[in-house]
Amino acid sequence: MNAPNSKPLNPEWYRAAKNHPVVSLLILLSATGGMLVSFNTSIALGYFSYSSFSNSQYWRIVTPIFLHFGLLHFVFNSLWLSMLGSRIEQHNGSLHLLLVVLATGAISNTAQFWWSGEVFFGGMSGVVYALIGYLWIVGIIFPQPENQLPKGIVIFMVGWLILCMTPVVTFFIGVGIANAAHLAGLVCGMVLGGIFGLLGKINQYRV
Repeated sequence: MNAPNSKPLNPEWYRAAKNHPVVSLLILLSATGGMLVSFNTSIALGYFSYSSFSNSQYWRIVTPIFLHFGLLHFVFNSLWLSMLGSRIEQHNGSLHLLLVVLATGAISNTAQFWWSGEVFFGGMSGVVYALIGYLWIVGIIFPQPENQLPKGIVIFMVGWLILCMTPVVTFFIGVGIANAAHLAGLVCGMVLGGIFGLLGKINQYRV
């Protein structure tokens, strides 16, 4: 038993990491990628920016999701990842979330490369939009308390996606937005949400 006013043996960050190991790992890798970009951009972009299958560096199809350009970029994506990813990891398991992140990360990165032709982009936002799309559609097809996403979040993020496609946001923040990655992530997440939502509904009827 803990003494009065003593700190708990397991602090909040430890419990969060234990309950949601994949979310915690993704945030840690994002922080590492952000620091690498800040302190040695040439290594970050030279080894972890997007690359097609042509040079056999397959990891570079996914690793741009960990490259963050600035503290706000990292914090914004990490907060959304924590909120959305923890729901999926809690309900469907760590491996399920990891596979969703890897698949949607690869697809959103590839879409951004095809659209812009540039390899110097990064961030977890394509995956964040995928998680939004996933929870949105799962919540419609197979509504469960763990999968319910407030409509306000969906409206806000879709609205932000549309706004980012205009010159307004780019003008005010002074940098480009990976709109193709956002849109591809959202669509991919919606497709996966539809698939797993239907599977959940089918399994429910079998029980």
